[in-house]
Amino acid sequence: MKNNTINDCKIIQLSKINNRAGNITIIENNKDIPFDVKRIYYLYDIPSNESRGGHGHKALFQLIVGASGSFNINLNDGKNEKSIFLNRPDLGLLIVPGIWRDLSDFSSGSVCLVFASDFYTEADYIRDYDEFLEFKK
Repeated sequence: MKNNTINDCKIIQLSKINNRAGNITIIENNKDIPFDVKRIYYLYDIPSNESRGGHGHKALFQLIVGASGSFNINLNDGKNEKSIFLNRPDLGLLIVPGIWRDLSDFSSGSVCLVFASDFYTEADYIRDYDEFLEFKK
């Protein structure tokens, strides 16, 4: 997991059923998401000038979906950085372990939906960037 890079993170096209009465996106364990989902949570009512994240995970996989509105996800593997803009509810960003992430530039009414591979465990978090760089060595 230490050797993962930002190139291991990828956009996943989620299934979308078009309907004149409204679209439906379906997300299924081990089909659309390449891991078993053990926790789902969402972020909302985030002021546009605030950021979230600011941490990495040692072992946790996540799929992040912009369920409503838009926001940026800045990824960092200790050497390289890239920014992903999420603004469609039928796209998800797979984030692998060993990647630092910052979420920012939330539009009004945005909802960030997160599917996680494990239950919350504080020991899996790396909340200090210098400690993250040490972990990556």
